Amino acid sequence: MCAYVDSIVRDRADAEDITHTLFLKLLVKIQRYEQRDVPFAAWILRVARNAALDHLRARRAIPFKELRTTDEGLEDEAVERAESLRLALDELPTAQREVLILRHIAGLTPSEIAERLGRTESSVHGLHHRGRRALQLALRELDSGPLTASA
Repeated sequence: MCAYVDSIVRDRADAEDITHTLFLKLLVKIQRYEQRDVPFAAWILRVARNAALDHLRARRAIPFKELRTTDEGLEDEAVERAESLRLALDELPTAQREVLILRHIAGLTPSEIAERLGRTESSVHGLHHRGRRALQLALRELDSGPLTASA
């Protein structure tokens, strides 16, 4: 079993740990095993394969745009971003700005916003969608747009 897991994770120590943990879990999971057309050994190999793949997924690196090593200058950056956001919000039509603030700052649901503003829920959804798009464009014009992953 360990050799099978090792063939997937390609690290003998990790394979041994996964196999050890797998056998501990099998003590509990064995009660749920239902005999079918598939042999018992195939079921155990499938459980081992899933455990190995879960291990690989957990180790997978998460891509990021830039690595921050210190917090130096972050306070200034936060002030600049807040000012850019305020300027961008000021450019939006009043209805879009109200919906965005009530949704993202006050944390209200679309139905609560509709009730508060005397609008239908579908109009709130439309204002929210158009407002977010307009805000994104305004922030890009101010060179403060959201960072997106490059292809």
